[in-house]
Amino acid sequence: MRQKILTPNIRETTLEKRGFPVKDAAAKELLETVGESFLAGYAHAVGAGSLSEAEQRLEQVPARFKGFAYEGAGMGLAVLDCLAFSDLRRTRQFLSGAGDRHNYMIYVGIGWAMARLPRFLWPSSRRLDPLLLWLVHDGYGFHQAYFHTRRYVYEQYQEPRFSWPPGYESYAARAVDQGIGRALWFVGGTDVERVTSLIDGFPRARRADLYAGTGLAATYAGGAGESELRELRRRAGEHAPQLAQGSAFAAEARIRSGLLCPHNELAAQVLCGTSALRAATLCRETRPATPEPAPGPTPGSTPGPTAAPAPGAVPAYETWRARIADSLHSFGGVTP
Repeated sequence: MRQKILTPNIRETTLEKRGFPVKDAAAKELLETVGESFLAGYAHAVGAGSLSEAEQRLEQVPARFKGFAYEGAGMGLAVLDCLAFSDLRRTRQFLSGAGDRHNYMIYVGIGWAMARLPRFLWPSSRRLDPLLLWLVHDGYGFHQAYFHTRRYVYEQYQEPRFSWPPGYESYAARAVDQGIGRALWFVGGTDVERVTSLIDGFPRARRADLYAGTGLAATYAGGAGESELRELRRRAGEHAPQLAQGSAFAAEARIRSGLLCPHNELAAQVLCGTSALRAATLCRETRPATPEPAPGPTPGSTPGPTAAPAPGAVPAYETWRARIADSLHSFGGVTP
């Protein structure tokens, strides 16, 4: 009963329903299988009697699409937690156990849940890793661009005040853009010319984050051959380092979860100018040791004044992304 009520209709992920272009039959099959895998993971999470049962079901998904199933599971668990006002109890339990190696995807899935829920049900940011919580915004941005394409892509709507966590509203909009950029790889049907034309239609100040998201999607999901990836890198121009940073994140997520596929390696070689393993290692080596906690009161504490970041402050997550982009540029393989 719970699974039937909470699981979205699989037709919502077809290219025909979404109105996305079809590059070719292979790209269509890939993108629709990604959507099916996401919804399968969602259904496993909300329909299983326990977290261990959900994991057993998730592990049956083929390696290429397993990460998307865990992303869907992240959404499903977060929806259940938020509806129960449990402050992500199940989700955090999953992240501390079997879901740990898929933590990047699960955090993105939490963002999907928040996009579907009223704000009064959103969880406290204090319950999440202060570094990775920005992947929640990425998931939110992907959802909005994927399901509200006209507004977020063609009308280029930008969240005016995304105050979760409070104090970083300016950067939150950028993190949402990273998710929108990831969605553009799907909205454009993995067609490099279409995708880059969409990005280049946005205001110049937003393009670096959009290209970062596209680099992540092009590497993680795939759908482009070597010549297409080289054209993507060429068209990114001055934003090639950000494109590479997104690609490196994808390589790290794949390697951490043990799901590296040939298309991930190819994309890393082209977009990062190095191997997927070296790109992933760079992500780990440049990761901040002790990121700042998210501002705001700790759940259960007595409300009172809290230290707020300076206007326009950027979190450690952005420092991390910049280090990766700069390091990839220093390799000599990525030039703006």
